[in-house]
Amino acid sequence: MSDNRLVADWFHHYSDSIYTFLVYRMGSADVEDLVQEVFIRALNSLESFEGKANPKTWLCTIARNLALDELRKRKKRSIISFSPSAHEGASFETPESLYFLNEGSRELLALIGKLKSNYRDVLILKGINDFDVKETASILGWTENKVRITYHRACKKLQSITGGYLNEES
Repeated sequence: MSDNRLVADWFHHYSDSIYTFLVYRMGSADVEDLVQEVFIRALNSLESFEGKANPKTWLCTIARNLALDELRKRKKRSIISFSPSAHEGASFETPESLYFLNEGSRELLALIGKLKSNYRDVLILKGINDFDVKETASILGWTENKVRITYHRACKKLQSITGGYLNEES
């Protein structure tokens, strides 16, 4: 199978998961360009994919790195323009960032946006995208124990923000 065909198949199978990850990570539903960039980067660096990991895991690693790069660029642009909103992540309250999300997703997005970066990442990957501990550790470059501990702490923090109405599995 050609490299182009392989990445096209991956796009067909995993683009929705990548999109969901990026929406929650970036705080915006306007991430289509970033989704495309993930698959372009995958195609351009396919020789580094050894096949030991699930392609979805590898693609989410690319998506996470791309999101971090984009957030740094946004932060730098905000600082350069002397914007008072220079912080990591996008605004979680703009109409365009919430346009495509249902009410429950909007609420969850807003709550996750209040958490620190490590908590957001582990909740999005393990809690929302259903990656197991090993896959989440691989994507984040953490140990499996760190994933378990951080996920537990993130769930507890999310529960404290919501007054405890979310169960630990969400």
